[in-house]
Amino acid sequence: MNPSLLLFGLLGLPLASFLLWSCFWLLGFTWPEKIIGRTVKVVYGLMFLLFLTLCLQVYQNPQHAIEIRVGDWFQLNHYEYPLAFQLDYITMPFAGLTILLSGIVASFSVTYLHRDPGFLRFFLLLLLFSFGALLVFTASSLDLLIGGWELVGITSVLLIAFFQYRPEPVKNALKVFATYRLADLCILVAVFLAHQWYGSAEWSRFREIASHQDGHEIPATMFSLIAVLLVLAASGKSSQGPFCGWLARAMEGPTPSSAIFYGAISVHAGPYLLLRAAPVIHQSLTATILLFFIGSTTAVLATMIQRSCSDAKTSLAYASQTQLGIIFCEIALGWHTLALIHVVGHATVRAMQFLRSPSMLSDYHRQHSGAGGVLQATGKHYDALLPVKWQRKLYCFAMFRGFHEALWERILWRPLYALIRLLVKIERAPSRHPMKPNPSPPPSIVVAE
Repeated sequence: MNPSLLLFGLLGLPLASFLLWSCFWLLGFTWPEKIIGRTVKVVYGLMFLLFLTLCLQVYQNPQHAIEIRVGDWFQLNHYEYPLAFQLDYITMPFAGLTILLSGIVASFSVTYLHRDPGFLRFFLLLLLFSFGALLVFTASSLDLLIGGWELVGITSVLLIAFFQYRPEPVKNALKVFATYRLADLCILVAVFLAHQWYGSAEWSRFREIASHQDGHEIPATMFSLIAVLLVLAASGKSSQGPFCGWLARAMEGPTPSSAIFYGAISVHAGPYLLLRAAPVIHQSLTATILLFFIGSTTAVLATMIQRSCSDAKTSLAYASQTQLGIIFCEIALGWHTLALIHVVGHATVRAMQFLRSPSMLSDYHRQHSGAGGVLQATGKHYDALLPVKWQRKLYCFAMFRGFHEALWERILWRPLYALIRLLVKIERAPSRHPMKPNPSPPPSIVVAE
């Protein structure tokens, strides 16, 4: 079968399902949960069959890679924005994880969200997320990747605010959205500079420039600037470095969305971007050192915070940040195959842990009872490495989450809120010379005859 048809079917199934159910929803049609659940399961089952057929097509190709070019989105003079897709050894694991784990989460959510008012809304967002994630992982250029990147981001924010009748999820969703905007600005500037300096933002063009196949010498400053911007964009999506505070806030959403977004797929879009842009990043020593520094410092900080968390989902969120930091370090060191294997293993295990988190306390009590009421404390070998005074200081540091939230509150949020209040005050202030109202006409005098 033609790989183009298989790929378009793979991308079109979740998008068509989302559009169809959205139209029914807007028209006021209500469907039983059983029909919605079975339809979503059928969609993901068909997607998995199409994916397996597509994997066979890629494997039978001599280069073990397929590039599908449909045309151009937009073309003006020498600017071209291609509509092209790429299937290779990097794309297929990420796409397979998206389909498989999204299907498992969808099956789990049918029971988890039973009789919830937002039952249909959750599955609409899950289908839209699946389309956006597949678009990210199959895009052959940064231009097309941005479309899926934004869909993944907006569905993530909407699912954090899923329980919109409570103020805290909405507040955290807005903060996550603001953090996404700061990180996404980096990838937009990187695409603009790639078109200005390289003439294209396609991955193949990045490889040609990095290997000097076209004979053009690109200044090191250009490599460094684009590579640093892509590293910051990936850090924002994966909650690393200066953006490491938003992942714990995202736990306000339902447990299934936490599993698929912040344990499995969404947070691993950052490592995917780094693996694609690795030829450019490794040409810049500054970007490589920055990538290793962000990954290593986040891994250490998240490990400390994770050991002081009292709830399961927040602890798993910081554990995810630790593993993502290690993956960043592996990519910085050039261990791309190891990083890819690490992503697949971590996404699978973490998604299952998030889905099991509501039952974690019951499992602990069962284990505690089975051990006769005595469980050995963990981490005692770490206590012997530091004196008690430093242990207490590090514990306080971890309890306050590295003072990261307080620092961002003082540097970013307070000035931003003050600016918003000032603008609102100026907007509502009365004018110095208000227009005088037209005087009402004098009352007419009626003389009775």
